[in-house]
Parts: sequence; C-alpha cells; structure tokens
Amino acid sequence: MAPVEVLAHGVGGRQDLPLTPAQLAVGAGLALVVSFVVLGVAWREPRLDPDAGRPVPAWLARLIPLLDWPLRIAGLVLAVVLLVQFTHPDTADNPAAGLVFVLFWVGLVPLSLLCGPIWRRMNPLRTIVALIRRDGGRPVPEGLGYWPAAAGLLAFAWLELVAPDRATLPVLGAWLAVYAAAMLAAGLVYGTAWFDRGDAFEVLSDLVGRLAPIGRRPDGTLVWRNPLDGISGPRPAPGLVAVVAVLLGSTFYDALSGALFWLRFTQEDGLPAPVTGTGGLLLVIAAVAAAFQVATRAAGRRGRTSAERTPGELAHTIVPIAVGYVVAHYWSLFILEGQRTVALLFGNGDFQPYSGIITPLGVANLQVTVIVLGHLVGTVLAHDRALRLFPRARALTGQVPLLALMVAYTVAGLFLLFAG
Repeated sequence: MAPVEVLAHGVGGRQDLPLTPAQLAVGAGLALVVSFVVLGVAWREPRLDPDAGRPVPAWLARLIPLLDWPLRIAGLVLAVVLLVQFTHPDTADNPAAGLVFVLFWVGLVPLSLLCGPIWRRMNPLRTIVALIRRDGGRPVPEGLGYWPAAAGLLAFAWLELVAPDRATLPVLGAWLAVYAAAMLAAGLVYGTAWFDRGDAFEVLSDLVGRLAPIGRRPDGTLVWRNPLDGISGPRPAPGLVAVVAVLLGSTFYDALSGALFWLRFTQEDGLPAPVTGTGGLLLVIAAVAAAFQVATRAAGRRGRTSAERTPGELAHTIVPIAVGYVVAHYWSLFILEGQRTVALLFGNGDFQPYSGIITPLGVANLQVTVIVLGHLVGTVLAHDRALRLFPRARALTGQVPLLALMVAYTVAGLFLLFAG
C-alpha cells in the first residue's frame, strides 16, 4: 500500500507553485491580521447562535427520521464487508487498508461536512449495543468527558502514521479488534450514551458535522443553518481541548513526516523508526496543545475572565483549522486511492484511477486555499466567542494572543506543507 503513504502528502512537486513558501506564509499571516482588524470594526456584537436556523421543508423533516435504520443497517453491512477482507490473502490487492485509512478515515470528514454527524447513525458498535442493551445503562462519569475519544484518536493517528506494517492485515486487524472490544465493553456498561463522547470517530463526525448546512436545534427541530452557528455550539468539557489538539497535531505531524529534514533525521538518529515516529507524533501534538493553552489562557487574562475556562470555551475554533488541513493533506489520496480501493473491492486489480482532476498546481492551490480559509473561519469563531466572554472594553485587546496563535498555526502549517 505504498501509494497511500506517498499520496497522503499530495501529488507532484510543489515547486510548481507561483509563490514561494515564505511569500505564502506572509500572505496568509497578513490575511489573518486584516480579517482581525475588519472584524474588530464591523463585528462588534456576538452574532453566532447554535440554536439559530430555518426549519427544513416538512417533507424533508419526515424523510430524515425514516433513514435511521437504513443507515444503521448500512453501517453493519460495511463492517461485515471489512471483516470479509480479513479472510482473504494479505496482499497489495486486499482493499482492507484502503477501506479503513482512505474511504472511512478520510471520507468521514467530507461526509460529515455535508450530512452532519452521520457516524452516530452508521456506527455498527453503537447499533450492536443498542440491540443488546435496551435500558440506558449506568450514567457516564462526568469527569471522563471527551478523554476516551482523545485517546482513541491518538491511537488511530499512531496506527496510521507510525505503526510498522500498518497496512498489513495482522496489524490492522489487531488494532480494530482491540478498539471494538473496548468500545463494546464500555457501551455494555454505560449504554449508547457512551459513544457520544467516548467513541473517537463519533466525536470526530460530530465536531466536523457542526459545520454542515443542516442540523438540529436542542428541541429536535431540523433546520437549515449557517455553518458558523453550528460550530459555535460546543461548550467546555473535560478532554475537548485534547481532542482538537490531537486532530490538528497529528495532521501537522503527517506533513512533518514527509519533509526531507525529518526523513534525514530519522535515518541518522540511530533509533528504530517507530520510536522516533512515536516521539515525533507526541511532541508535535504536545506543541500544538501547549501553544493553544498558552494563547487562550493569555487571552483570558487580558480579557479579565477565567483563564482556566478559556481554552475549553475556544476549543471549537480549532475544528475548521483541522478540517482545512485534513482536506489539504488527503484530497489527492481520497480521489486516487479511493477509486483504487473500490475497484479492488470488486476484484478489479488492474484498474487505473482517473487522475485528470489531480494536477500539481491544482493540488497546491487547493491546499493553500483550504488551509487559509480554515484559519480565517477559526479567527471569526474566536472573535465572536471573545465578544461573549470578555467585557466590551477588553473584547478586542483580549484577542491579540488568539490572533498570534492563528498566525503561528498558519505559518507553521504552510511551511510544513511545502517542506517535502
């Protein structure tokens, strides 16, 4: 499955870009600064409301609940299809790795962007627990929060980016078996409520799905909404900051692992590759988390509000940034390897993916656009939340550390993206 690792960082040389990486970083930083100034002048009152939205047509409101069990059945069928692949020979023509790393992991982001938190309906583990345990189960301890999901995301990031022989059936199967056993055990104790914050992929789908144009109000009403209203909903909870730090940090490490200076370092440090990779992954995630904590706590102090609570209040601002990096890094992988995986699933090992829409310049332009756009959206979200958190006199000055954080993330991300 070598193409998976190669294509994860885009297709073709990045020397075809019309601008140098330094020019791109400066331009992105200026865009964020300009947006900050414009927001400070034109956006002086909080505008985002997670309860906002216009009710969908009555026919659509009646149709969507009818899709509940078809989606659950589809999730179970897909799980069976994946399990069947583990009965086939462990060769390059086995689509198991493509099903997990490409169609599921990468495809879950655009699917959630379009349809909302769809994995909540399709998750076969939730469905199994719902069929076995009819009562609600024990209450999930409040202190757990999102920490199990953060641990699950970190474990999957390690599998995808570091684990030796990760595309082989024994390694992939062992990871999936351990994860499924842990989720089912917790689900049988706590009921389906466990998956809301405990399942890594449901949490990912939920956070990304808040950017979807369709959602539900707290009263259950299905509405068309401004995606910014939807993503403004998450409130502080244990482990939420860790989830977004793992999402963004693991994608940063993905870019770092393909950079020439990192490849040279891993070849010369004398340590086994998994040891270096694990250390690098943890250090990058820790750096992302530390920068976020320092900046948001500084913003809280400048805004004369709780510095301890501010990171949780602003965790949602990282979601569009992480989405931008996922699209940037995995767009070409999803298009090309996604086609190949589907072809292998139907036994067509000679299939050649259509690559007409994948060009070096096109990929580079897309990467820069979605990364900068993600940071701009994050800046808007941070500005609106700051207006709610900070006194009016401190609302603008309190955001200076947040602006510095967004600029730092943008510059670091673009340099890593074009360092290969």
